[in-house]
Amino acid sequence: MLAVLIVVPLIAMALAFALNGGAATASAEPSTTDFQYVTVEPGQSLWQLAESIAPGADPRDVISDLVRLNGLQGSVVHPGERLAIPAAYAG
Repeated sequence: MLAVLIVVPLIAMALAFALNGGAATASAEPSTTDFQYVTVEPGQSLWQLAESIAPGADPRDVISDLVRLNGLQGSVVHPGERLAIPAAYAG
């Protein structure tokens, strides 16, 4: 009887931990269907891309969001690169 009183709460805690841990992992990975994408054209800079994506926003903010979302190492982009557009600027 004592073993049941110890094991049942442990199983319940393990199950709760597994369910919460799984939910956190699933929400941390963005789905590719949640984003719109744009392909960088030859001669196009990230600044120009930011201005075309969000004409009313400060291009520096848009560039920062693009760099962060796409995991870019800097602000240099190359023709043919496919970049996800932050949801705030997707129209």
